Amino acid sequence: MTPLRYNEPDHQDAHQFLVEEAALLDRHDFAGWLALMCDDIRYVMPVRVTTARGAAFDALADMGHFDEDLYSLRKRVDRFATEHAWTEDPPSRTRHFVTNVRTFATGEGLLVESSVLLFRSRGDTREAETVSAGRTDLLRRAGGELRLARREVLVDESVLRTQNLAIFL
Repeated sequence: MTPLRYNEPDHQDAHQFLVEEAALLDRHDFAGWLALMCDDIRYVMPVRVTTARGAAFDALADMGHFDEDLYSLRKRVDRFATEHAWTEDPPSRTRHFVTNVRTFATGEGLLVESSVLLFRSRGDTREAETVSAGRTDLLRRAGGELRLARREVLVDESVLRTQNLAIFL
């Protein structure tokens, strides 16, 4: 499959979608972020494993850090407003850096590969954290606007060094 050229409107729309999505997450505008989702969203982050060269896999097919739909994403967002969201109290300060965006036209919509580096800081005494990952997204048009239909996040570490995954990648 050949990626779209960077000056093609579909690629530019997809790239802008990712940049605007990152801005919503960094501003903690989770209602705005949820509005970008398709009703049938699937948001997954498989567990990575270190395997020998030629093993033909580097993630566990039946185990993930999360495997969510719109209902569970909404519940996670709703929980932030409760006293039970101790993992995000105080809230994390995040900065999502999205780069290396490649877009492919498919019959399902736009398949978009990107790299993301997340900087995360919480409180005054904890060490800041970074999470590096590759993402594969499926974006579909709904009412003329792009919406996220599927996201797979593959982190670049087998052992995550972050205290929790209460944030979104």
